[in-house]
Amino acid sequence: MTTDTTTRATASAPAGETVLDARGVTMRFGGLTAVRSVDLTVKSGEIVGLIGPNGAGKTTFFNCLTGLYIPTEGEVRYKGTILPPKSFKVTAAGIARTFQNIRLFSNMTVLENVLVGRHTRTKEGLWSALLRGPGFHRAEAASRKRAMELLEFVGLAGKADHLARNLPYGEQRKLEIARALASEPGLLLLDEPTAGMNPQETRATEELVFAIRDMGIAVLVIEHDMRFIMNLCDRVAVLVQGEKLVEGDSQTVQSDERVIAAYLGEPFEGAPGAEEAEEVARAEAAAESTTAEPEAGRAGAEPEPQPADRTETSADGDPDAAPDAAPDGQTDGQTDGPTDGRSDKATGVPADQARAADRAEAADGTEDTDGDSDGGSGGDSDGGSGGDSDGGSHGGPGDEAAAPRADAPEATGDGGTGTASGTRKEND
Repeated sequence: MTTDTTTRATASAPAGETVLDARGVTMRFGGLTAVRSVDLTVKSGEIVGLIGPNGAGKTTFFNCLTGLYIPTEGEVRYKGTILPPKSFKVTAAGIARTFQNIRLFSNMTVLENVLVGRHTRTKEGLWSALLRGPGFHRAEAASRKRAMELLEFVGLAGKADHLARNLPYGEQRKLEIARALASEPGLLLLDEPTAGMNPQETRATEELVFAIRDMGIAVLVIEHDMRFIMNLCDRVAVLVQGEKLVEGDSQTVQSDERVIAAYLGEPFEGAPGAEEAEEVARAEAAAESTTAEPEAGRAGAEPEPQPADRTETSADGDPDAAPDAAPDGQTDGQTDGPTDGRSDKATGVPADQARAADRAEAADGTEDTDGDSDGGSGGDSDGGSGGDSDGGSHGGPGDEAAAPRADAPEATGDGGTGTASGTRKEND
């Protein structure tokens, strides 16, 4: 009985009749237009391919055809009748589909999955299922018979009692097609039926689609495998950025430069989104020119002269040319450091030799040091440098004073000068 119903549905569609007629279908999500004014027709017994780069809007267009999305603009007709915006009503009207990602009832058997697709073709409702009268049993037997025929058709009759989740990937794809065929459609939509398949499975799927076409069912298929789609389809439509770019036979589409450019990412004249791309390019060029002007101004400015090093002495070695002179009361050790450095730079005499010469002059008494400077510097130097004088680092307040050396000159003038001279000799 179910087979007769399918035969009548197929026979009622004469060859060449328009099964699907989509006119100006547009789908917007806020400010994003995923599909823009797409027109497409599919005739009975025809296989039509829908191709395009990723993100072109192919699956969104499928969702608009099957009632999952309500188009923002345009209309979809099936055999001259506008389809209602409900997916189950679209299925009842005669359009079935598979999905890009397999959607099976994994915990149900293979047979039960196909029986699910029969619900739109049975008349039994809640009371019939509860009472389980003779009519219910007849409808159940007819559905099981048709489901087994479809499993035989796709090659899964021997696994009718297996759980769907235990099937290999390729057979799960076949099971999904069998479930779609269980609703006895006049148009079958296949969304990437060979995705993830090896060449042998792809060839088997191609033969299966040809067999479905021979049953009188129109097929609209989305696929990225170009060899599969070009061998399979009577016509091919190309979507690029939500717009239909070109439609024709396989040879026409393959030789179209716009299709080649769309897949290779090369822009072409009149391409969808060309105006937006030009606007973005102009904005980027304006931004680059704006940032380049300040950089050019900074590059043209002359660098300011750097001040000369203040620590350098004059070429003749005159210490008065140095800007900073040592103040009175500075220790001998503190004075020797910069003095030795100046002598080394001005005269070229090494610092060690200059220091030895200074000490020799001090021992011979040829260097006459100012009393105030000696008095202040001697006390500071002797107290902190570890000399033998009173208050030094080696002696304490109670230690005896060091005995004067025999060769020490007699102190003249104030006591500070004699102490400083004697201390300088002892240090030598």
